[in-house]
Amino acid sequence: MGLHGFVNLRRILFLLPVLLLFFCQPAWAGIRVALVIGNSAYKNAAPLSNPVNDAAIVEATLKNAGFDVVQTRRDLQAIEMRRTLRDFADQARDADVAVIYYAGHGMEIEGTNYLIPVDATLERDTDVYDEAFSLDRVMLAIEPARQLRLVILDACRNNPFSEKMKRTVGSRSISRGLARIEPATANTLVAFAAKAGSTASDGNSKNSPYASALVKYIGTPGLDLRRVFGFVRDDVMKATGNRQEPYVYGTLGGDDVPLVPAKETAKEPTREPAGEPAKEAAKEAAPSTTLRSEIRRDYELALQVGNKDALNFFIVQYPDGYYANLAKLQLAKIDAEEKRVVAAEKARQAEQEQARLVNEGAQQMQLAKAASDLKAAQEARAAAEAAKETAQHQAAQAEQRRVAAETAAAAKNAAPSAEAKANTDTKVAALPNPQAPVPPPSPAELAKSVQTELRRVGCLTGSASGEWDAASRRSLELFNQSAGTKFDTKTASADALDAIKLKPARVCPLICGSGLKRDGDHCIKITCAAGYFLNGDDECEKRKVRQAPSARLERREREAAPARPARPEASASNKPEGGGMPFMFFLP
Repeated sequence: MGLHGFVNLRRILFLLPVLLLFFCQPAWAGIRVALVIGNSAYKNAAPLSNPVNDAAIVEATLKNAGFDVVQTRRDLQAIEMRRTLRDFADQARDADVAVIYYAGHGMEIEGTNYLIPVDATLERDTDVYDEAFSLDRVMLAIEPARQLRLVILDACRNNPFSEKMKRTVGSRSISRGLARIEPATANTLVAFAAKAGSTASDGNSKNSPYASALVKYIGTPGLDLRRVFGFVRDDVMKATGNRQEPYVYGTLGGDDVPLVPAKETAKEPTREPAGEPAKEAAKEAAPSTTLRSEIRRDYELALQVGNKDALNFFIVQYPDGYYANLAKLQLAKIDAEEKRVVAAEKARQAEQEQARLVNEGAQQMQLAKAASDLKAAQEARAAAEAAKETAQHQAAQAEQRRVAAETAAAAKNAAPSAEAKANTDTKVAALPNPQAPVPPPSPAELAKSVQTELRRVGCLTGSASGEWDAASRRSLELFNQSAGTKFDTKTASADALDAIKLKPARVCPLICGSGLKRDGDHCIKITCAAGYFLNGDDECEKRKVRQAPSARLERREREAAPARPARPEASASNKPEGGGMPFMFFLP
């Protein structure tokens, strides 16, 4: 081989890894788009509390994962849902990865799955063809994506529409949950929150067990989707006592297919420092400006979502460092609030138990035990409230220092000197715990915060959606009447939020519906003793005893009979002499 051939061979060997890297890109490479739908406010069925909350944490997770487009739609009516699917199909046409997440009501009829808009009526089984959207229609929206198509359905709840729906054909089958599906397109997955033919649980927290597990794993860089849903299945089964088993339909190839690419830590070329002190300084050097900006952005996104799932997810991604410590302080604040709520509930129950024993005239031993339990519960509540105040203060202080430090860093970074800029980066990375006057929240964030507090003090019964609607205005007006304030109800304000936060317990009176009565902070059913019934005024009224038929007949005869004339008494005037019979005169 000549010199020329040897040079060409070396060039080929050098370019071969580059060519392999170019042609063997994983399935997640390229443009990624997502559509997130949460339907909660159903008009003709009981509203669902979790779907809107679940959509929020899924949206935050996908944005945090670096998706190019994440559209989020809430409480879609049929016409809006149709337009949304059509628009998303246009975006998926230019994408490599397309994802749709849907939380809300769904149902299965004759083996076909349907997603239900919030304005659906579904009086008859045939209405589903006009008022709902088949899963096949949803699959069409992601079909144009070039590499990976994923549909996640958190819609396996117990469906109230199927219970009242009229059957036009007796043989038409309507099953529980959703029906099994086999995607017709390659590299397509459909994930159910519960296995076909079974229903999913909403759980007892702000988010469903499925959504909580999903956001924990789906944004993990480099984690294959099959392992993601495997971990989700394990977590959900553990959370529901093996009553709910998520399932995935469809297949992928043999290569790993992560939804989020693995993060590569690129090392910048640095000059070898001289001497031990310089080496130690290099070890403690601050992370790159780009990486620090990404971590800060992810932390602020988790802080905006504001629940334990989002913060835990951030800590899993970034377990160490300054922002991880900030996230742990926020978690401590949420834990303290949850413990305060539990302690307050136990104290309320202890008060009710003591009042019940006093009313029933219980023995002194029982009364003494109830008084001791009440005292312990009240002390635990006071301790929990103090711990909550401390945790809130620590988290707020840390956030204020963070914002202050980052504001100062931004001002210094504007200086033309590169050396000053580098010094600023190093100082910001070494700060112990920064933040300052927090930037004002958006109108939607402020409205959601006010709604959350109004719910806590018993003035709002709906969900905290962030939309300042008529129900929100009425609830703030009710707070004004109960608390003696005069806040403008047309919009949510920071002053109103601060005033509501100062109220430690319920402010608005509890209003119970027909057939219910107030019991502390709850409404319970009114029960009447034997022989009484509940009348229209929600009062127990004694039942009238119905008389036997014979007794009623005798009473009617007595009332209908004419009064008998009084019997005349004999008088001296009409008695004959000698005691004979009196004279009787008969008139013709």
